[in-house]
Amino acid sequence: MMASNISEFDRTISFGEAALQRIRAFRHPAHPTNYEFWFTYATGFNAGLNDAVNKIISAGRAVTPEEADTLYQIHIAPSHLSQKVDKMGAMIVDEISQVMAMIDAARGSASAYDQSLNGLEESLGRIDQDRDQVRLIIGALIQATREIQHANDELEQRMVETRQEILALQLNLEAIRAEAMTDPLTQISNRKYFDAALEKMLAEARRGERGFSMLMIDIDHFKSFNDTYGHLVGDQVLRAVATGLQNNTKGQDVAARYGGEEFAILLPDTPLRSAVTLADNIRRTISAKELLRQTTGERLGRLTISVGVATYHDDDTAQALLERGDHCLYAAKRSGRNRVISETDPEAVMHISDQELL
Repeated sequence: MMASNISEFDRTISFGEAALQRIRAFRHPAHPTNYEFWFTYATGFNAGLNDAVNKIISAGRAVTPEEADTLYQIHIAPSHLSQKVDKMGAMIVDEISQVMAMIDAARGSASAYDQSLNGLEESLGRIDQDRDQVRLIIGALIQATREIQHANDELEQRMVETRQEILALQLNLEAIRAEAMTDPLTQISNRKYFDAALEKMLAEARRGERGFSMLMIDIDHFKSFNDTYGHLVGDQVLRAVATGLQNNTKGQDVAARYGGEEFAILLPDTPLRSAVTLADNIRRTISAKELLRQTTGERLGRLTISVGVATYHDDDTAQALLERGDHCLYAAKRSGRNRVISETDPEAVMHISDQELL
């Protein structure tokens, strides 16, 4: 027993040391999530995570904090969500079991009451004019009635309490579902929610219900913000851009963090020209604000973004639409950044045509 404990101690310590070595080597902030990320990688138990990380390393690149964050959300965070859902589901099942037990108890009380009435009915059938016997029977009937009434009152009260508890559990479950679809850093929708919303809009568009457009957004020179001012400022930049997107979208629009420093917006019932106008409004709004370091108030300059705009065409797939949006985005970056390029602009048309020929 002692040898087993020592072996487990040594094994986990070695995983922890390996995790810290990676954090130091890649200069990641020593946040608990980063430690969990590299500890999980060190164990080798999460094959998907290890394959993704190994591909980056084998390409001769360092794993950036943004890549680590994205991979954490894909390969580790869902397991936390699954545990929460399992726990919540078990609690709901327990509440339902209690309801069933109460119903069984009520059935038992009703059955006993029915037997009492049958017995009293037989007794009444056997008596003649014995008033004392009648009083006894009626007294027993009244007592049985009071007992069943008391049991029903208790059942009603417990049912009310159980209903409230189940409603609370349902609210908690909805909160967990919302958490699963929200980017923890920026508090806007995450890639999982975006992908689901995109598939839904594609299905609606194919049925001829409504079209939509899409913005692909990238923060200009984001890596230099991280390298110059640190990852805390980088996180501040991501939150500032997310706030700018939220403030300029409404209704059924879907603004999401697509990955790293890239964002995306789905705009139902919005033609290309209107989507370009909105994209430029967002670009102007974000570039008009000067970024200040939250801890010191130091002026860090102005943020700019590049935006690619694509719109749905008949029989578009998600991949085709995303590729057009990406081509437009990179055309905006190649054209000097801080620009909006749509799929009809010459810079994008040329690049899309070149890609189709490959």
